[in-house]
Amino acid sequence: MFIYLFSLLKKALERAEHSRRDAYLASAVDMSELERRMRSMEADR
Repeated sequence: MFIYLFSLLKKALERAEHSRRDAYLASAVDMSELERRMRSMEADR
């Protein structure tokens, strides 16, 4: 039961993180800003 709840929580957190990253990238004002943000996100991994 705990494993099931843990997997649900993990999926929910992953979806939230994905949505946050999408919103961050979507708020770029131009293509160069988008590319800079994408590079900075890749460097943070």
